[in-house]
Amino acid sequence: MKNKYLIILAAALLISCNKTAEEKENEITDLSSYVDPFIGTGGHGHTYPGATVPFGMLQVSPVNGVSAWDWCSGYHYSDDVAIGFSHLSLSGTGIGDLADIIFMPVNKEVDLSVKATSRDSIAYKSSYSHKNEKATPGYYQVFLQDHNVNVELTTSTRTAFHKYTFKEGDKQAVVIDLGFAINWDKAVETSLKVEDDYTISGYRHSKGWANNQKVFFVAKFSKPIATHNLYQNGAITKEASVKAPKTSAQLFFDAANTKELNVQVALSSVSVANAKDNLVPADATFEDTKKAANKLWNSALSQIVVETPVDSLKTIFYTALYHAQVAPVTFSDKNGQFRLENDSIVTAKNYTAYSTLSLWDTFRAEHPLLTLIAPDRVSDIVNSMLAYYETKKTLPVWTLYGNETNTMTGYHSIPVIVEAYKKGIRGFDAEKAFEAMKNTMMKNDRGLIYYKKYGFIPYSLIDESVTITLEYAYDDWCVAQMAKELGKEADYQYFLNRSKAYQYLFDNESGFMRGKSVDGKSWNTPFDPKHSNHREQTDYTEGNAWQHSWFVPHAVDNLIEIHGGNDQFAGRLEKLFTESSEITGDNVSADITGLIGQYAHGNEPSHHIAYMFNHANQPWRTQYWARHIMDTQYNTTPNGLSGNEDCGQMSAWYVLSSIGLYPMNPASGEYEIGSPIFEKSTINLPENKMFVIEAKHVSHNNFYIQSATLNGKPFNKTTLSHQDILKGGTLHFVMGNKPNKNWGIRDKAQQQTKN
Repeated sequence: MKNKYLIILAAALLISCNKTAEEKENEITDLSSYVDPFIGTGGHGHTYPGATVPFGMLQVSPVNGVSAWDWCSGYHYSDDVAIGFSHLSLSGTGIGDLADIIFMPVNKEVDLSVKATSRDSIAYKSSYSHKNEKATPGYYQVFLQDHNVNVELTTSTRTAFHKYTFKEGDKQAVVIDLGFAINWDKAVETSLKVEDDYTISGYRHSKGWANNQKVFFVAKFSKPIATHNLYQNGAITKEASVKAPKTSAQLFFDAANTKELNVQVALSSVSVANAKDNLVPADATFEDTKKAANKLWNSALSQIVVETPVDSLKTIFYTALYHAQVAPVTFSDKNGQFRLENDSIVTAKNYTAYSTLSLWDTFRAEHPLLTLIAPDRVSDIVNSMLAYYETKKTLPVWTLYGNETNTMTGYHSIPVIVEAYKKGIRGFDAEKAFEAMKNTMMKNDRGLIYYKKYGFIPYSLIDESVTITLEYAYDDWCVAQMAKELGKEADYQYFLNRSKAYQYLFDNESGFMRGKSVDGKSWNTPFDPKHSNHREQTDYTEGNAWQHSWFVPHAVDNLIEIHGGNDQFAGRLEKLFTESSEITGDNVSADITGLIGQYAHGNEPSHHIAYMFNHANQPWRTQYWARHIMDTQYNTTPNGLSGNEDCGQMSAWYVLSSIGLYPMNPASGEYEIGSPIFEKSTINLPENKMFVIEAKHVSHNNFYIQSATLNGKPFNKTTLSHQDILKGGTLHFVMGNKPNKNWGIRDKAQQQTKN
């Protein structure tokens, strides 16, 4: 009898082990189940919950109809009213635009002739409840209470799918509004045409943040259009086509046979004909597209597999990895064509063109992340930037729908290109890229004329002079590195010398980078390092001296030296995190969020700072603050981001930091070692290679590195090269609850500035 029980127990244990293995396999193959697209839709995250695929052209998402900062994506979790579903959305930006081509299912005839003066006067709006709303990668669903319609959305790369389920016996209709606009956007010419019983097409030309945005679309319905009302600047017509600054339509469908109405919508920046070409085959179904979208996301998310018993950490991580891959967005059509801001049509040959390039933000961590998880897209992004360069012979600053917005400071397409080249990514013309970088930095625009004349930008000649000078110095260093790679010695020396511009602005007495006058001697006074004045009459961009004085990622060792050495530098750096969080001024930048002392994680200029302790021989402080930022600035609620997501940067910071790496100087090709939060992280690399990061004993309290090995050999450095990662292998950490102040200490030879 005893043996019988032992056999039963053994069988039970075997079944349990097999079940655990099966569950583990399912967990890895369905990583999308950990993603919550609502994270970041509250607070100041500015993300959208709608459906998209990795780097997809379309972002089909609900629009609340409010023009305000926290509705930059068109949606905010605090809201409960929808005015429709658009096909283009911005993820986490600080300026609002897009929300183009609005579709809204309704169960009654509405009067579209009334000019809407506010959301309250929009005839087709509807309330909804978050209880009847769902979002997963590639899929969104909501029930419209006022119209008794269940809306489901999914998408492929260039075609959106809508599925509307009406109440039995209700009228079935769809409103299309091309005149509607939010935030900076304004329609200047729109057109609608009922092409046949199943098809409507049109275009929407607008100006705003993207000053010359032209969107063409085609929509095919699963039922014939029974009747229609078209509106031209508010005037109704029974004609089959209309054209005006503001056009709209209500299409009616036969409610017999089925409660369900399906719509396929494709867009193009070029023409209606290209939009038609972008449509998927007619026999494609909603469910098949939804499954395909989920499969694409699982493939994209599986590039890094993390292991931890804490599910909330998986949710934060995989949602971050999701957000890091919604932008840049596909911009070229199926045939390769796309529109530049001067209205010329070009063709992407042997690459996919991308837009929504938020480079001031994303050069810091998102683009470095893509070199690990999507290297094939990196060369396409570089080729896209070189195509945009041709319009004005200047590399992109912030590209939206093919338009240069000139938003933010610096020319940070430059570090993206240099990083790609130094990491061995080819597929673009390196000589042409260098020419573009050099020409851009030799122009007179955006303060460069003063930068070249004085060696820095005097505060009296242009606002945000300190930030701009520091960023140009870094861009110059990047140009120098590319020149060195290509054997251009004279260019290397010239730009390397210019990259020392930060030295002009360092005030040793205060320890801050400060605005300096044209005489090169006197400072801008009065001086308050906590003072912020948003984007005008200020020396700093969306921040203050505390937050911007550390942007010298290319010469940290020299920055330490001019501070007076490791102890002096580390003391000032520590004070950044422990100083009071008071921000002074009457026009404080709303972007200063996520404060830990004066460190502002909610805005990008702070993102590299915690990793600078490594260079001051105090890596345990990097480990402490990196973990503290992860623990306090991210969570699983809609308010789970401490500031604007900014097209993937906020999330990419977490993805890389949580596995223990961060590209403090992206173009160096090296990653700083921080504090891994997961027991095991596996980066899946090309050629079926893997790089594994293990953290033995890691926990909420055990975040200090005690020792490390790389492929079984002792590892005592605080940096790891990209090339070492590409070789594959295992980086093994032993973690503890007290700092090991002997691990990762650099000798003097290691501390020499790298040129």
